[in-house]
Amino acid sequence: MPQVGDPAPAFRVKDQTGRERTLEEFRGRRVVLWWFPKASTPG
Repeated sequence: MPQVGDPAPAFRVKDQTGRERTLEEFRGRRVVLWWFPKASTPG
């Protein structure tokens, strides 16, 4: 589990338009990562 201040791990995810995005394509730019740990899980 990443801790506050750790570099974000490489990942691949679909954006709101369905386009596949990677963290690598934003290298050198500031980016805000927002996710919900329990999204799409029961409970």
